[in-house]
Amino acid sequence: MPTLDHENELRAQGHKIVAGLDEVGRGPLAGPVCAAAAVLPDDFEHRVLNDSKKLSERQRDKIYDELMAHPGVIWHCVMLSVEEIDRINILQASREAMRQALLGLRVKAHAALIDGLPVPDFPVPQRALVKGDSLSYSIAAASVIAKVTRDRLMVDLAVTYPHYGFEQHKGYPTPVHLAALREHGPCPIHRRSFAPVAQLSLDL
Repeated sequence: MPTLDHENELRAQGHKIVAGLDEVGRGPLAGPVCAAAAVLPDDFEHRVLNDSKKLSERQRDKIYDELMAHPGVIWHCVMLSVEEIDRINILQASREAMRQALLGLRVKAHAALIDGLPVPDFPVPQRALVKGDSLSYSIAAASVIAKVTRDRLMVDLAVTYPHYGFEQHKGYPTPVHLAALREHGPCPIHRRSFAPVAQLSLDL
């Protein structure tokens, strides 16, 4: 289970405000990439909060609502569009979303805990943690916020683009999604720079 150990280590080094960051949506063929930053109270605890991928949708939704209602939780979420992903590539887009999420916080973070690998040109000192959303409460909180925010957007987009099943797979390349792509071709929220979509675009 996550703890505040890494946050406390950075605070002990003089970084009073420590943000956790995570992103979701690098793998889908459709929809934006989403990153969130979260700053938690020094005494934060939670019995269920963990890596969003280890939680059920119901658990994520409940934790998301709890985080939103908590007066001591400070957060910011950023989504980069399909157009931006296609322009600069998904890796650069996910990194840029994390930079923007940090800078969008209503407090100035002094250091950051980032899930995965370091982000180049980051605005504050960072500590990158592989599987950080299982180690750090702040990263886990950011993971849930980003995941729920993006999932809810994809459910909304499924109303506009009903042929693809976005409400089920959230844009990931499932057999259902790939079959719909073959039948209907890409829609405006598909990532044209991703190989399956690019090939189908050429075939139209």
